[in-house]
Amino acid sequence: MDIKAVKTGWKKLAKAIEDVDYAVFGYDYSVSLEQSNVRDFATMMLDNGFYLVDLMAVHVAPSIEVVYQYAHVETRCRVMARAFVDSNNEIATISDIYQGANWHERETRDFHGVVFTDHPYLEPIILAEEDVDLKPLLKTEAALKDVDVVRRKQPEPKVETAAAKSQEPS
Repeated sequence: MDIKAVKTGWKKLAKAIEDVDYAVFGYDYSVSLEQSNVRDFATMMLDNGFYLVDLMAVHVAPSIEVVYQYAHVETRCRVMARAFVDSNNEIATISDIYQGANWHERETRDFHGVVFTDHPYLEPIILAEEDVDLKPLLKTEAALKDVDVVRRKQPEPKVETAAAKSQEPS
């Protein structure tokens, strides 16, 4: 896989791409997407040998954010892609691109109320039919945190002090 070529493709679809320290975060790239580009991004990932590891949602301000985790089949390259749902809590399905997304999208609908448009069978998978409107992972307005507060940040570089240098063995 030529990661430079893949990243060039991402740039056509992404709002932002950030290189991330795998040793610290467990993934190599963070990609922010407009919801309108989620399907094209998923197709591009499949075409480049990535599989879908997970799909989930996070309830933050300003909106529910759907998080897609991809990994490459042959090389250690993990990508975290994110997109906010629209005002109707809708985002396009990728279950026809990645068959494994079917279950994850249904679970995300159960727990967060996200509607994956054009999903072939968006029925409850975990909650009972009578609990379809429960949405147990939605937070109250007062409990919502801003997305920038909950995002992992790159660690600040360590600054060596004169005292630390004087304690080093010579």
